[in-house]
Formats: sequence, structure tokens, C-alpha cells
Amino acid sequence: MRILVCNWKDLRHPRAGGAEVYTHEIARRWVAAGHEVTLCCAAVDGAPSTEDVDGVRVVRRGSRMGVYGAARDYYRGAGSGRFDVVVDEVNTRPFGCPAWAGPTPVVALIHQVCREIWRYEMPLPVALLGRYVLEPAWLRRYRDVRVLTVSASSRDSLRRYGLRDVTVVPAGVVHRPRPDVSREAEPTVVFLGRLAGNKRPLAALAAFHRLRARVPAAQMWFIGDGPQRAALAAAAGPGVTLFGRVGRAERDELLARAHVLVVTSVREGWGLVVDEAAAMGTPTVGYDRPGLRDSVPAAGGVLVEPTPAALAAALERGLPAWTAASARHGWRGGAADWDTVAAAVLDQIIAGDGARHSWEAR
Repeated sequence: MRILVCNWKDLRHPRAGGAEVYTHEIARRWVAAGHEVTLCCAAVDGAPSTEDVDGVRVVRRGSRMGVYGAARDYYRGAGSGRFDVVVDEVNTRPFGCPAWAGPTPVVALIHQVCREIWRYEMPLPVALLGRYVLEPAWLRRYRDVRVLTVSASSRDSLRRYGLRDVTVVPAGVVHRPRPDVSREAEPTVVFLGRLAGNKRPLAALAAFHRLRARVPAAQMWFIGDGPQRAALAAAAGPGVTLFGRVGRAERDELLARAHVLVVTSVREGWGLVVDEAAAMGTPTVGYDRPGLRDSVPAAGGVLVEPTPAALAAALERGLPAWTAASARHGWRGGAADWDTVAAAVLDQIIAGDGARHSWEAR
């Protein structure tokens, strides 16, 4: 099968995140299985306009806003009749592939909707325009398009926008062994993720301040970087360490040494940090928000009302047992291994008659 994936970022983009990891992991497995995959994404300073990455042909065109028109022009100039299916990967703004892909079947991959995130990422009145006008209008165009998403929460949100054909496919994670390190001697809370408004790291810090007033020996680690790092550093106080961005090995070791992960996001598609912590033998306390209400219970974690007070109370209740427990092997959450994810997504892509017939006609 010849597959074109349109996503505004690839792994070389400075703002690449979980969606880009997802795209790369499944695409390279499709190539290994004998399929031809092209990823059309935005240009990146210092990266070539065309590059082979693990067998995937990466075509970089256009800016943050210009990539949508550039993908359309690429398809019309080089792709029309060349692909069996187009995957429109939606990160808030869709590519609009159904309008310009002609007879080629289109499948949308939407990890999550934006909704509340608009007010954390955009100034007024753009945030209001985005949430109540732009996003609903964009998604309405996908009412009759086959849509894949990674959680029941996202499926339900998409259905509320009127999308009719929405299927849940697995989230993916690399299952790896827990490093042989001991837990910290003192109760240790860890936050892992982008230090941005929609992840609410300041709410996690507020919860820790409440906790430390009751448990003076407690400490908190922040792993990650982002626009709220300076604000966190200014408000941190005793017991707080900001590690910034770290490599995978150091991240795994820090997760394994901590006693509990906290996740305070406004919403997630799934919340892979929960699975990453579980793999290191570390439980999660997370806000009861879309995505997290799927991933946290699946990993045996605890959901709480989305307030710093509720989070602090849950930490105070749980930390004595978590601190007393010896270091142990990790466990699996609800995310699947990438081979399973790649096969499941491909099965759904070819499930539509148009895509199957196009492939079989070759």
C-alpha cells in the first residue's frame, strides 16, 4: 500500500511531541512490512526538504501555518494518483484532505480535540474564536470521514462535534525494563511533561506546597521544559528540583526513583507519561480529565477532582504506602507495544472499501 501521512510536525521539529512519536513508530513499521510511506510536514531549520528516515520519505514544506497549503500543493503536483490512502493527522487544525484528495480515500487520525486547551495556549479573543467557532467548523467537515483516535474520551469528544465514524485504536509505548535503582529515602513526587499552561505544572506545584506543609520531608521533581519554566523556578521553594529536558535513560531512572507521578493536564489524547511511569514501577495520581480518565485507571493509578487541594490530599493518603514499598519491577498500563499499534491502525485504514479496493487493484 502507498500511504501519504499529513502531519504538521515530524520528529525533527523543535515542538515534536507524542503525536509525532506515534506517527514515526507506526510509519516505520509499515515500511518494514513492505508498504510505501510518505510523511508531508512543515519545514524545519537545518533539516533537508526531503529525507529518508527509517525508510519513511519525509517531505518538509511550508511554515507552521503554510504547511496546510503546501501539503495540498505537494499532493496535486506529485501525489495525485500516486497514493492508495491519505492519512490526515489532525493537531487542532485539519489539513482538509477530503476536499482535495479526489478519489483517494482519506482517514483522519485525531489524538484529541483542543476545546479547553485554547484558553491556555492562545490569548483572548483568539481562544474564544478557536474553541467556539474555528474548531467546531473544522471538525464538522469530517462528519462522514473515517476517524481514528486513541481513547474513549477523545472518541466521545469527537462524537459531540458530530463526527459519526470514530474508532479507537491503541496508544503505544516502548515497554522496557525498570533500571536497577533504589527509591528515594524521602517521599518524592515527580511531574513529567512540557511545562506549558495546558499541562498545568503550576497546579502540580501548588498541590506539592500543600503536601509539604503536612509532610515537610517531601520533595518534588519536574522533568521537562517549556514556557512556564521560569514561573515554576520563581515559585518553586524548598524541596523542588527542575531537571529540564533529559535523555530517556535519565528520565527512566528518575521515574524509578520517585514514589508517585502526578499529571494535571487540562486534557490528553491518552497520557503516555502514565504508562512510562508504570513501566518504572511508579503509580500515578492524575486529574480526572479526558484522556487521563482512560490511561490512569488502566495503569492502576488514582483519579482525583482536578484541584490542587484534591491532588494534595490524595498524595498525603498514598505516600506512606508508596514510600514504604520496596523498589519493584514495573507493570503495563493500557498502552500497547508499537507492533500491535501499527497493525491495528493499518487494519482500520484499509477497512474502508475504497482503500482496500485501491490497494488490491495494484
